[in-house]
Amino acid sequence: MDGLKSYISENKSRFLSELFDLLRIPSISSIESHKPDMYRAAEMWKNILSDAGADKVEIYDTPGNPIVFGQKTIDPKLPTVLVYAHMDVMPVDPIELWNTPPFEPVVKDGHIYGRGADDDKGQSFMHAKAFEFMVKTNQLPCNVKFLIEGEEEVGSVNLPQFCEDNKELLKSDVILVSDTSMIAPGIPSITTGLRGLAYLQVEVTGPNRDLHSGLFGGAVANPINVLADMIAQMTDADGRVTVPGFYDDVIEVTPVERKKMSQAPFDEERYKAAISVKELAGEKGFATTERTGIRPSFDVCGIWGGYTGEGAKTVLPSKAYAKISSRLVPNQNHHKIAELLKHHLETIAPQSVQVKVEVLHGGQGYVCPIDMAEYKAAEMAIEKVYSRKPVPVRSGGSIPIISVFEEILGIKSILMGFGLEADAIHSPNENFPLEQFFTGIETIPYFYKNYAELKK
Repeated sequence: MDGLKSYISENKSRFLSELFDLLRIPSISSIESHKPDMYRAAEMWKNILSDAGADKVEIYDTPGNPIVFGQKTIDPKLPTVLVYAHMDVMPVDPIELWNTPPFEPVVKDGHIYGRGADDDKGQSFMHAKAFEFMVKTNQLPCNVKFLIEGEEEVGSVNLPQFCEDNKELLKSDVILVSDTSMIAPGIPSITTGLRGLAYLQVEVTGPNRDLHSGLFGGAVANPINVLADMIAQMTDADGRVTVPGFYDDVIEVTPVERKKMSQAPFDEERYKAAISVKELAGEKGFATTERTGIRPSFDVCGIWGGYTGEGAKTVLPSKAYAKISSRLVPNQNHHKIAELLKHHLETIAPQSVQVKVEVLHGGQGYVCPIDMAEYKAAEMAIEKVYSRKPVPVRSGGSIPIISVFEEILGIKSILMGFGLEADAIHSPNENFPLEQFFTGIETIPYFYKNYAELKK
């Protein structure tokens, strides 16, 4: 990419000034009073993409917040990259913990501070500036489309329907996303997998009212005791989920990818110290990072029932409740797993109680094979700039819209993020290192160059 470094160097001040204008907009999607700000952000993105060289940029209304779509077609025969990003941000509470006003961005100690600095205004802005460079210097090697939504932080409520209604508009060969993190500034990584989720609530009912624990204790089943026993049966001594059929669709990660994943630095003692535990637990035969990245899990997120107030009240409760989260790996269908969990809980319940299981929500996992051209293009781009190959990382978290893209549009996504764990996204004092910001702008054009060459 001829002149890339000099272009970035010459335009650093302008890039930051334009980004700061975007960061000053309090585009908080979860607060209705900020809806006008969502449209202000959309208008600004329309101008950003138009000024960068897009041929067409439109703002689309949805039942919720707007969506910005832009594109530049240089040759219909060439591959098309669809850049996905979001312009909405999280609320800023607790405001008193911010060291600087969240919507008055500043640069301090080599970091950009402000809500959205990383997630996702800073990271998405890198793509706009990389695109601008390629267009202005006539080095854009393929077609580009931009899809920037305003509801990612509230679950992308209206984006699936937008995709269904606009398949031809969004038609492309790969989706490029920078909304994830790297392991460390000098240890680049690419997120190759996201876990799915099945989330349920369990209600166990015993007697028709709370009973005196002295008069009835030992003669009537206690719903809390029963629920605790049922939960204990859901996993075995090796940390495996005992539900029949739970692992049927789990695709085992290849030894080659496991070896590459193991290259990511991980200090187990530091990990334990950070969360104040003496020993880790999980599925036997897998490392800690594998347990959170390539294996499914079963966890109780909340449990309650009976008397929990101050002092003592001797009751045998009528009801007990639990909220259960099961993180899933790609190829596990969250609807199927939710039904398996529901059926198993109902099956193991004794006749002394009644069990009601409600499926609250869920989402599919996602995996990007490391042998596909799209991944190799990202790997080569990062290696070019960072002088070392990125480590493939399976994230334990979930971004449901990524699997929705694959389901509706039939397109794989490359999660080439430049954020860092220390960026405090969703928290007070969100920030983004200047080095990561400018290095991201430098890296992205090489993805396009490599991808176009690999797809010839």
